[in-house]
Amino acid sequence: MSKIINYNIIRITGHAVFWLISLAYWMILFYLANPSGTVLTTENILKNIILNSTFAISVYINLYLLIPRFFVKKNYVFYGFWLILLLAASSVLIQVLFIYPFHSIFNNGQFTAFSPAIYSRYFFVTLLYVGITSVLKFIKEWFLLQDLKYKYEQSERKKLEAELKTLKGQVHPHFLFNSLNNVYSLSLTNPDKVPGFILKLSDLLRHAIYESRKDFISLRKELTFIKNYVSLQKIRIPQAIKVNYSIQGKVPDKKIPPLLLEPFVDNAFKHGLTGQGDQYVSIHFDFTLPGILLFSIENTYEESLSFNTEYKGIGLENVKKRLKHLYADNQYNLEIQKDQTRFKVTLKLNLKE
Repeated sequence: MSKIINYNIIRITGHAVFWLISLAYWMILFYLANPSGTVLTTENILKNIILNSTFAISVYINLYLLIPRFFVKKNYVFYGFWLILLLAASSVLIQVLFIYPFHSIFNNGQFTAFSPAIYSRYFFVTLLYVGITSVLKFIKEWFLLQDLKYKYEQSERKKLEAELKTLKGQVHPHFLFNSLNNVYSLSLTNPDKVPGFILKLSDLLRHAIYESRKDFISLRKELTFIKNYVSLQKIRIPQAIKVNYSIQGKVPDKKIPPLLLEPFVDNAFKHGLTGQGDQYVSIHFDFTLPGILLFSIENTYEESLSFNTEYKGIGLENVKKRLKHLYADNQYNLEIQKDQTRFKVTLKLNLKE
């Protein structure tokens, strides 16, 4: 409420200053045209009041009636028509008031006839006032629009940051939950490997907790995390399962959101090992395109044997939302393909500097 009051005070003060300057300008102009006597003569004061009052009527009719009703709605023909009519009427009114009823005061009491030259002069002066005030209005509206745009962007940025924080907050429990499941499964099938598994897991958890606080981390760190995570998964899965991990091209000195790829890898090991037939997980990184990551992961899959709980898909949905928030639509492309025996994810991503 106080901001609205302050704005109104500034607006009224600005209008007052504008017309005070106009009054002073015309008072000096009238005096210079007839320097005899003093500046504040009755004739000069009356002329000044008539002129500025007529200018003000034209200005405010244009600002608060013609512009909102016609110009803003892009009815430029009607706006031009009514503006010309307004300027013509204003110029006629000035001359009529100068001639009657104040002719006894103006021009030493001599009655002056209607003059097309004087009419034309007042027409263009009124046009100048209307033009200046219109430009000032458009400048003010532009600044207000920029202010609103800035506030909107700030609001959206805070909203985005809050949502990203929430999404990143989901990564920790999701990763920890899946890791505990892996520990539990390993304890049932091969309890001797549990101590080594937990030791390696602690290093991964350290990365997940500390590095995920940042929006972007070194690509090399993220790849090291993925490689260690794959090594960890190999401890608990049968040796018959084929795990291919490859990198093509030189890893660039770029950045990537932390734990962005982990849900894909985790999903492959969690849902991709059906326990039947030839099983595999294939992970490939391609850096042959400058500044581009081409990531693909493929695994065996069988819908009937995969986990089907209310928590299924949280990791993948989290990745989709993070990609949408952190990258423009033309900066990434995510494809997920699934059939009866195969699940494949392909991600093309513009890496950050």
